[in-house]
Amino acid sequence: MALNNVQRNENNDVFNAQQSPQSNGSVSDMFLKLLVAQIQNQDPTNPTDSAQYISQLSQMSQMESMQALTETMAGVYYMAESMQALGMSNLVGQQVFVSSNAIQIENQQRIEGRLNLKHPANNVTVHIKDAAGKEIKLELGKQAAGDVEFTIDPAELGLSDGKYTLSVVTDTGEKEVSVEIAGTVNSVRFDPQTGAPMLNIPGLGEVAYNTIRQFGNSKVPVGGRSNLFSARSGLTNSSAQI
Repeated sequence: MALNNVQRNENNDVFNAQQSPQSNGSVSDMFLKLLVAQIQNQDPTNPTDSAQYISQLSQMSQMESMQALTETMAGVYYMAESMQALGMSNLVGQQVFVSSNAIQIENQQRIEGRLNLKHPANNVTVHIKDAAGKEIKLELGKQAAGDVEFTIDPAELGLSDGKYTLSVVTDTGEKEVSVEIAGTVNSVRFDPQTGAPMLNIPGLGEVAYNTIRQFGNSKVPVGGRSNLFSARSGLTNSSAQI
């Protein structure tokens, strides 16, 4: 047989093996067909070194292992995703505290929250700003370091329904005071683009799951201070409920 004919036969066999659908066998079957075609049509005057076949088999084994690992990881991912969806469904009806500097007033419902002070202050004020830039101040007075609870009453403060941003100012000049808003989870939605769970909470609208800072209606941690304030009267209610 002429060498050029051998080369043509080898190319044809390899091409036919590559074109055969994977449904007729696994990836390893296709590899073995290619290997057999290579052996049958090798140049008899210059045969392929057997070490090359062993190397190819080793590479094939590694590829199959990687493929199996990929399939396993995909299965674990979908299982975790299903478990997450099931877990998220249990949040509906649960009360949570969400880290947020924005609120959404609907139907004039009161909004409850808390802020955390690193240092005691003689004068603590929550600034509530609407979309137009109009600002209302909620005076909380003197507060110790730790958690400080507050209530935003739209009727008392003269706030209409809509979205507002919150900021905290103290006479000590404390920066970036964290604010958490309490609410009950109405529904859970999974973002169609990222798959991330989004929670719908009255007083907040739709927020990301990773902004939750507490589940349930526990008391403020020891060392914090729990007070609800009436914006107009400045009275303190020691039996605060969130």
